[in-house]
Amino acid sequence: MKPQTIDDWLSQLGQPSADRDYKPGHARMLALLKPLHCKRPILRIRIAGTNGKGSTAFMLAAGLQAAGLKVGLYTSPHVLHFHERIRINKKPISHTDLWACLEHIMPIALSVGASYFEVATALALHHFSEASVDVEVLEAGVGAKLDATTAVDADMALITPIGLDHEAWLGNTLAKIAEEKAHALNACQWGFSAPQTADVAKILRQHKSEITFTQAITASCSMLGEHQKINAGLAYAALKTLLATQHIRSNQGVLKNAVTQAIAPARLQYIQYQQTHIWLDAAHNRHAIKALLPTLPALASPFDAVLVYTREDRSLLNALDLLRPFSRLLISNRGEGIDVVCQTPEQALVHMLKKQPRARILLLGSFTSVAAALRWLDSQSHTTTMPGQSHIKHP
Repeated sequence: MKPQTIDDWLSQLGQPSADRDYKPGHARMLALLKPLHCKRPILRIRIAGTNGKGSTAFMLAAGLQAAGLKVGLYTSPHVLHFHERIRINKKPISHTDLWACLEHIMPIALSVGASYFEVATALALHHFSEASVDVEVLEAGVGAKLDATTAVDADMALITPIGLDHEAWLGNTLAKIAEEKAHALNACQWGFSAPQTADVAKILRQHKSEITFTQAITASCSMLGEHQKINAGLAYAALKTLLATQHIRSNQGVLKNAVTQAIAPARLQYIQYQQTHIWLDAAHNRHAIKALLPTLPALASPFDAVLVYTREDRSLLNALDLLRPFSRLLISNRGEGIDVVCQTPEQALVHMLKKQPRARILLLGSFTSVAAALRWLDSQSHTTTMPGQSHIKHP
């Protein structure tokens, strides 16, 4: 039966919902790309690391667009719709274009046994080629060494802060994970990294001796969180190098403004629902939670509740001790030390809205949890939500 929806197409790939089908290696990706004959853009940039990849990618893409380039941005996972993964000059791929790409690519993908993420990457590269973008910004999925995004060459690589995550695939030590992610630097003309531990920095230098380690930007960012200044500093350093080497034409003021004003969804995204204040963040590991902590007192001191909802194949039990001082209640569907057990983020929100209509709530754990909360809130109030500090309410 011919697929009737985008999800019908993607469901043929097995487990499409959250990129849990990681298959290391480039063979399938290369077999998938070969018949597509994608044109290489003038500039291709990879972004790898543990946390901050998506935010950095949005910031970098905003700066490149401000410099007058046509920018293809590929990020993952999406929050509400698959289309969000593939953008040109901030605009997600249209339904018509995505459908046409799927019709072209899916038969090849099924024949080579490609994974969901490999197909998503191929869709992005094909769409960017068809649109003749000037530059591609590609966010790595898992690691870098055997990730789908490193099956194609690149001119520049950015490494965001590295911590423990995806241990089952990348290794259970920081050194092993850093080694995997350092491969994003290979064969790139330029390499940049956010501040890292000494051991991680040493590994990155082994892959690219002239790598530049960047500092946090001093200007405030539209995205909430002190950690976003680290991501902004990384993106801005890359842009300044492209400006100095005349690969882009602009000025530093324009570039800095574009970087600091960039917005990515599900990063301390703020919503006001009736009299309740809610912040949503996809932080899904201890490393990411630690990055949030300096910002939390400015949002609520303390929160009335922190809702912790990870995917079933993950856990944030090792981060509950970090969150405890910042909240009166910890709510989740599992784990010792939880004050209130609710099976879903939606049920947790219902519980808090009944208990305390003026509550200040932080929900975190995954993009899946953020999406569930956004859909429930929209169904209840027809609230149009926006990332960052903005919100629009419809009575």
